[in-house]
Amino acid sequence: MDYSSSLYLAAGNFGLNTELVLAQIINFSILAFVLWKFAFKKILVVLDERQKKISDGLQYAEEMKARLADAEKQQADKLKEASEQAAKIVKDAREAAKTFSEKQQQEAVTQAEDIIKKARESTQLEHQQMLAELRKEVTELVVTTTEKVLQKQLSDADKSSFSEAAAKELYASN
Repeated sequence: MDYSSSLYLAAGNFGLNTELVLAQIINFSILAFVLWKFAFKKILVVLDERQKKISDGLQYAEEMKARLADAEKQQADKLKEASEQAAKIVKDAREAAKTFSEKQQQEAVTQAEDIIKKARESTQLEHQQMLAELRKEVTELVVTTTEKVLQKQLSDADKSSFSEAAAKELYASN
């Protein structure tokens, strides 16, 4: 007996129907070929595409993560720069306010000195006017008193000469 027939007999001893097993092997091979030709290739293409999309998505996510980190760094740098500029602006504003305040104080002092100077000048002018009025009144009193003392009417020329003499004496006494 040859090897294949002994295998056939051995299979029969175990309760296997070799024809049926052979037919199932042929059916399985045809089914595997059909599935491979029409289903598995398309499934493998879809799986490859899906795998590519997933890897592209992961790569895109990594790029976005790197961009986000870069954007956050840029934002932090801009915030730092803006903070520094704001601090400089506040410092400049304080210095400008201080300078303005000092200038205003100096102007106020200058204005006060001008007011005091004008008040002194005004007081001196009023003093001189009062002295002039006083001299005039004193002169008139002297003339009136002289008239009464002398009991006569003085002419305008006499009044003028007495007024001038009295005025000269008053100026000489000051």
